[in-house]
Amino acid sequence: MADTADAPTERAVAAWRAASRTLTPSRRGQTLRELLAELADAPYDMDAPGDLYGDGIVAELERRVAGLLGTEDAAFFPTGTMAQQIALRCWAGRTGNPVVAVHPMGHPERWEGGALSTVSGLRTVHPVREPRQPTPEEVRDHPEPFGTLMLELPLREAGFLLPSWEELTELVDAARERDAVVHFDGARLWESTVHFGRPLAEIAGLADSVYVSFYKSLGGLSGACLAGDRGFVEETRVWRHRYGGQVFRQFPQALSALAGLERELPRLPAYVEQARMVARALREGFEAAGVPWFRINPEVPHTHQFQVWLPYGPERLTEAGTLQAEEEGTALFGRWSAEGVAPGLAMTEVTVTQPGLAWTAEEVRAAVGGFLGRV
Repeated sequence: MADTADAPTERAVAAWRAASRTLTPSRRGQTLRELLAELADAPYDMDAPGDLYGDGIVAELERRVAGLLGTEDAAFFPTGTMAQQIALRCWAGRTGNPVVAVHPMGHPERWEGGALSTVSGLRTVHPVREPRQPTPEEVRDHPEPFGTLMLELPLREAGFLLPSWEELTELVDAARERDAVVHFDGARLWESTVHFGRPLAEIAGLADSVYVSFYKSLGGLSGACLAGDRGFVEETRVWRHRYGGQVFRQFPQALSALAGLERELPRLPAYVEQARMVARALREGFEAAGVPWFRINPEVPHTHQFQVWLPYGPERLTEAGTLQAEEEGTALFGRWSAEGVAPGLAMTEVTVTQPGLAWTAEEVRAAVGGFLGRV
């Protein structure tokens, strides 16, 4: 859920930040002092020269990402929105086809204001409209030619869903049978290794280009990288300048990204395993409380993030979570939303990070009881 008019109140943010037990720390409301302290503690030589227009620490970050993803090169971008628009624009020029096959729940379709068509002159088609990843048959049999297949891994709006490794390789093969290139929207690709059972470089190696984010899973301030072969990445750098992304200094973003790669990336597999335990314990807690209907989506999380659906209004559920944080010091759930769900239901996203590793199944079930007692 992107930031919208129904964003959490200051009271809710204060309650979640003050809670002594959380599944993940609240990143809202962080003070400038806290953010600067994190930068000062980043694992980098603080006596090194500052960056200018992408050299120094930014170039070091690009080399690190290319090494992790097994690509020839990588380019830093201030936002993932810019990075992916440029990637898709470059592929349209190279393939001669401005049509991009993408899920209608994908980020470009939901959260970019129609920028692919308005800014880049591209057009999208949807091999599947259901809230799931497409099948190889749907890609292979789509009636209209497309130049690029864009796969969001995981598909966040559908519940952070990933295909199986076999399905992913077949999806890539199906696109290439149609002479299309493959781009991975890998904003959260970092945590996909557990589900796929493959290292990052092998996963990224399936695609012609890959985008990764530094703030969604790694806890960075902002920023992204595009990775691929050297010629393609060099072309994206030209367009980055044209789009206004050639920023004078970017060391804060690069410092926080390098810190995330050093600290959070190795922890992500443990977060995924813990999220599966949390999801199971939530289910047991709802069942024990006799909740008339609920949904854990997916039933077994593919990453360290998943959705929870309940048959109550979002305001009521958000208020219950705020009260629990204020009165018990326990922040089990954050903001709830009715967007994209059936009438009478609400959904929240659960993310398990370092604080969540300390929770036991019994503690999760007890927290469910405390939450439902306030609904």
